[in-house]
Amino acid sequence: MFDINNHIGFRRIFAPNKLTLGFILPLEAYPDTAAPMMNNHVELVKLADTAGFAALWARDIPLLDPNFGDAGQLYDPFTYLSFLSAHTQNIALATGSTVLTLRHPLHVAKQANSVDQLSNGRMVLGIASGDRGVEYPAFGLSQEYDERGERFREAYHYFRQAAEHEFPQHFSARFGELDGSLNLLPKAHQSRVPVVVTGSSRQDINWIAEHSDAWLYYFIDASRLSPLLHTWKVASKAFTQDGLPKPFAQGLFLDLASNPDHPVQSIHSGMRVGRNTLIKYLKRIQDMGVNHLTFNLKLSQRPAVEVVSELAEFVLPHFPAHD
Repeated sequence: MFDINNHIGFRRIFAPNKLTLGFILPLEAYPDTAAPMMNNHVELVKLADTAGFAALWARDIPLLDPNFGDAGQLYDPFTYLSFLSAHTQNIALATGSTVLTLRHPLHVAKQANSVDQLSNGRMVLGIASGDRGVEYPAFGLSQEYDERGERFREAYHYFRQAAEHEFPQHFSARFGELDGSLNLLPKAHQSRVPVVVTGSSRQDINWIAEHSDAWLYYFIDASRLSPLLHTWKVASKAFTQDGLPKPFAQGLFLDLASNPDHPVQSIHSGMRVGRNTLIKYLKRIQDMGVNHLTFNLKLSQRPAVEVVSELAEFVLPHFPAHD
C-alpha cells in the first residue's frame, strides 16, 4: 500500500511537528482591485522555487463575482500549474482549492494526474465544495447548491475511482457510470495524487479525517486555534497507520510591514506584521501542531517581490521545506 507521505509534493509540504511555508497564487499585491496584472509572475514563481518555499496553491475561481472581489490568478488552476511545472524544479504545485462540485470528476482526475506526471510528482489536489452560490446557476446547478455537501462526496468517490484504479467500475447518479470497459490515463506519477480538503466542504470532521490526506483551513488566530487542532488530531489519528495525526495547514492574508518589529495587527483573514514578530508567531503555531502556512499577498501594501525576498532571507530559514 502506497504511503502518501512518500509522495514527492506532499512530502515537501508536510512532516510531523514541522511548519513549512508557501504562497497562494498569484504572487502579486493587488489590494485595491479584483484582478491582478500578472506582471512578472513567472519570475516571482521562480524566485519562490529557488528560495526553497514548500508550495504554490492555485485557486479555482471560474467566474468573477464583484461582491467577492477577487479573481485569483485568472488562469485555470490546472492549466496554470502545468505551465508553472515547466518553470520550476522543486516547489510543490497544489490547487487551493478545486471546486469539486462544479467540475466533472473525470475531468478533475485527468487534470490532476496530468499535472502530477508533467511535474514529476509535485501535484497536490486541494478540493472544496464551493460556497459562492452565484456560480451554481451559471453551471446549470441552481438546485444543487443546497445539496453541495452530498454532491461533493459523490464527486470525491467518483474521482478516486477514476484517478487511481485500472478500468474502474463505479456508478454515480449525478456523474455517470464507469462499467469497467474504459480506463483513465495517465495515472499519477506515484500511485495517486494526495487530496486535501479545504474548510469543512460541508462535511463533518470525521469524514474529512478519513478521506483527506491533510486539512487546509482558513485563518484562525493562534489564540483560538487550540480546540480545532485538538479535535483534528484526535479524529485523524484514527485513520493513520502510524498513529500520528494527519497534517494541518492554514491560509493567511499577509501584509508584511517594513518595520521588522511591527506588532501583529489584524486585517481581513490575516495580519499586518513585521518579520521578527512573524517568526515568533510562526514558531508558536508550529509548536501547536500547524504543519503548513500559505501566504496570500493580495492585501500587501508592498510589492510582492520585496515581500517574497524578505521572507526568503529572514523567515524561511526557520521553516524550510522538506527534501
